Parts: sequence; structure tokens; C-alpha cells
Amino acid sequence: MIQAIDNVVNAISGILYKPYIIPLLLVLAGIYFTIRLGVPQFRLFGESIRVVKEKPVNMGSTSSFGALMVSTASRVGTGNIMGVSTAICFGGPGAIFWMWVTALLGGASAFVESTLAQIYKKRTPTAPSTAVPLTIWSTPSSSAGWASSLPSPCC
Repeated sequence: MIQAIDNVVNAISGILYKPYIIPLLLVLAGIYFTIRLGVPQFRLFGESIRVVKEKPVNMGSTSSFGALMVSTASRVGTGNIMGVSTAICFGGPGAIFWMWVTALLGGASAFVESTLAQIYKKRTPTAPSTAVPLTIWSTPSSSAGWASSLPSPCC
């Protein structure tokens, strides 16, 4: 049984990890989400600034700006900083242009990811709320049909 699973995983990774397949899939997903959601990167920019400027309701609670900074810190690491500087050194101005294009398309994917996390977050006695890919994928949505259950066996 283990050998069969190993063969399936190796077959899939042999296809996905060719040099340009994963980046191509990510860019296509970004284009799809950008079009399908009506360009949320620009349409909701004003709303995002308004929400970040809100003050916390209760004293001692986390502000929207503080939550944004923690979220940004978890996404941007030293690898990203080194990757950007290396791309600029080797790629020049063209690299900056393509990083901006990729960032705009990635913004739509990040918007979808954050929205799913808010929809499927669960409250627990030990933590105020949790929303991780395991939680999202293990709760198939009836509106997404059979496609939402595809990642569930991996959880």
C-alpha cells in the first residue's frame, strides 16, 4: 500500500515540479481570481486603508494595523528579501516590472486565501479562533461541489 502511494506521489511530483509548471499554475490562478473577483487589488484598496486605520474596540486587544503587521511578517521572510535583491541585481529593471505584475496577481490569490480563512475559522476553548489550510480543506463547501473535497484526503 505504501509503495502504491509513493508511486502516485512521485508521478504527480514528476509532472508538477518541471521548471515552469508551478509558477504557471500560480499565475493562471492569480489571473482567474483577479477577473472572477472584479480586480479586488484596486477595487477594495480604499476599504483596506479604512479598515487598517480603525482603532481597537477593547483596550488591550489587537488593532487592525497590528494584525496586518503580524500577517505581513508571516508572509515576508528573509528569503523573500534576499530573493528580491538577487532578482534586481541579476535581472535589472525588467525584474522589478515582473515582480510588480506577480505581486498584483498574487494579491488576488492572497485575498481568496484570507477570505476562506475567515469563512472557515473555528473557535476553540484554548484559542480565540483558528483557520489553517487543514481546517479549510477538511470542510468541503457545498457551493464548491466535489472540487472542494480534492485536498481533503491529504489532510
